[in-house]
Amino acid sequence: MIRPMPPAFPDAVVFDNDGLLLDTESVWTRAEEDLFERRGTEFTPADKRELVGTSAEIAGGVLERRLGEPGRAAELIEELNVLVVAELEHGVEAMIGARELLERLRERGTPIGLVSNSPLRFVRRSIEIVGLADHFDVVLSAHEVAAPKPAPDPYLEACRRLDVEPGPSVVALEDSPTGVAAAIAAGLTVIGVPSIEGIALEEAHHIAESLLDEVVLHHLKI
Repeated sequence: MIRPMPPAFPDAVVFDNDGLLLDTESVWTRAEEDLFERRGTEFTPADKRELVGTSAEIAGGVLERRLGEPGRAAELIEELNVLVVAELEHGVEAMIGARELLERLRERGTPIGLVSNSPLRFVRRSIEIVGLADHFDVVLSAHEVAAPKPAPDPYLEACRRLDVEPGPSVVALEDSPTGVAAAIAAGLTVIGVPSIEGIALEEAHHIAESLLDEVVLHHLKI
């Protein structure tokens, strides 16, 4: 599904956070491992693939089932959120090319958004730790809108806050099927940058190996 970009610069560029902009998936993984370990259960690569990029509602259902605690989705998610915020303080790194890409977009004056299914406190703290908090015009958590990814709501709201029309001239970068589905549903041009082995982003308009991939640089006109 190839979508040709118009010759002009993108109207805006919107990034996912976990695993796309920052290596926070490893932070989430350590917290998830801790959650499972507390209950004497192994956290497997299959568990990770099932959870990556999902909303709190979906993740809560997965955790209920895997941990044998029906009806405790909200409590499990809150416990995981506490663990992951604590784990974040041990450090996090930007993904390869993230800082350079953001700086070049800022220099050009392109509006930049950050859209995540993670809690806003986690998103803001993570970009603060790596020194990127001032690089975004909009930082949005899906907890702020009616429906999280894979619904289009987070991307549509980001476009509204960026004062741009949702459409092919807005580029979204995502590393999960959930995020790709959300950005496509919002009508954006989507570049998939897989960060976890075994995750396919077949619905994305373009696929890149990293944020410094020629595919990314070409479609962002950098």
